[in-house]
Amino acid sequence: MGVLLLKSNLIKLNMAKYHILFGQFLFKKMVINRVDIFKARLVQKRNNLRIGELAKKRGWLTDEDIERILSMQEECYEKFGEIAVREKLLLKTQVNELLKEHDDKYIFFGEALVRIGAVTHENLLKYLKEYNKLQVLEKQKSGEKAK
Repeated sequence: MGVLLLKSNLIKLNMAKYHILFGQFLFKKMVINRVDIFKARLVQKRNNLRIGELAKKRGWLTDEDIERILSMQEECYEKFGEIAVREKLLLKTQVNELLKEHDDKYIFFGEALVRIGAVTHENLLKYLKEYNKLQVLEKQKSGEKAK
């Protein structure tokens, strides 16, 4: 028990030194493994369609339209929807509709972990609170260093 507690505190100290993603946090705590990460990302990839893919499903854009917008996006760093409107491929109302659908259906990494059975909903909430506390502490420490 003492070794486990010591290891947990050591992980907390190491994680406070730099910003990490929630998945890395859970992996370092040995809550999930690499297979869980892969499966959760796959759930996200299958469910979290991009704006262009959503527009294609509705028949508003073709593959060629999407490629054209993505090519432009690489050069100007504008948002996909802004380019689509500027190029008259989508209306602003259509972009807004797509963004709403995208936001409504988005699956976060933690939700994907629950879906694949890697963690329970209760444990997800517990670890999210712990992770967020570390992020707040990290921001406070980096703010102190900047002064």
